[in-house]
Amino acid sequence: MKRLFGIAAVVLSAALTLTACGGGGDPLTSASASPAGSGSAAAGGKVVIGSANFPENVLLGEIYAQALEAKGVTVEKKLNIGSREVLYDQIKSGGLTILPEYIGSLLAFVDKSATAKSKDDVVAALKAKLPAELEVLEPAAAEDNNSLTVTKATATKDGLTTIEDLAKVSKNYAVGGPPEFQSRQEKNFKDTYGLEFKEWKKTGDATADAIKDGTVQVGNVFTTDPKIVLNDLVSLKDTKNAFSSENIAPLVNKAGVNDTVKTTLNAISAKLDTAGLATLMKRVAVDKDDAATVAKDWLTQNGLA
Repeated sequence: MKRLFGIAAVVLSAALTLTACGGGGDPLTSASASPAGSGSAAAGGKVVIGSANFPENVLLGEIYAQALEAKGVTVEKKLNIGSREVLYDQIKSGGLTILPEYIGSLLAFVDKSATAKSKDDVVAALKAKLPAELEVLEPAAAEDNNSLTVTKATATKDGLTTIEDLAKVSKNYAVGGPPEFQSRQEKNFKDTYGLEFKEWKKTGDATADAIKDGTVQVGNVFTTDPKIVLNDLVSLKDTKNAFSSENIAPLVNKAGVNDTVKTTLNAISAKLDTAGLATLMKRVAVDKDDAATVAKDWLTQNGLA
């Protein structure tokens, strides 16, 4: 799944469906430098902001970069790089200074046996498990979480508001998601909610459309996906935390950031919520607006640029 088991699982989906973001070439070798003044994060240096190669993460990287530039920090952007496996090694080594991260997936990456689910528990576990070089700053209220989602018509017909409600009908439902969805989640769903589905289908990036057209009755759609609104879908409440919290937070290499950088990034987290992020992603994914423009507009509207 996209967040819980690493960014790589949905890179193809995002690249195919949300092509408005992302640049050409190899960002690890051909960066976009954006000097915005004489300030720097560490003495004599600059911050290097990276991102995964899917549009939401590129957008978040733009938001971080422009906010820091507005504070006089020299910023180098290396956006649209690749999976967490590549990114994590880069930030640990200091090749990158800042990454937009998803706390539940980051924890699962650094601790395969992690069981924390709530935001506070995940953050506490990260503080214990991250190497000394790295730190997670304040998480935003915004999450791009995994969900089990149905049409409004199905929710009304079968009385579904929570994932737990699926237990009474799941044996009649086909469920869709990424290729690894069944192997990752079948036991989790059964243990947590008693769910047993009639069929598991590999619907990938077309999951929201597959729910809409009835190919599957329920599917794994991510909570900031504009198709939830466009396709009139309903994400069921995860009352027992089958999915861990996926709040967005800056991951930083501590040697490369100062108090100005930390304060600026924490101010972004304080303003960013899930509904707002979904609105921004609609502009990127549906309206095809440039990520840098969308980032600038949001920062201006929130007094951060």
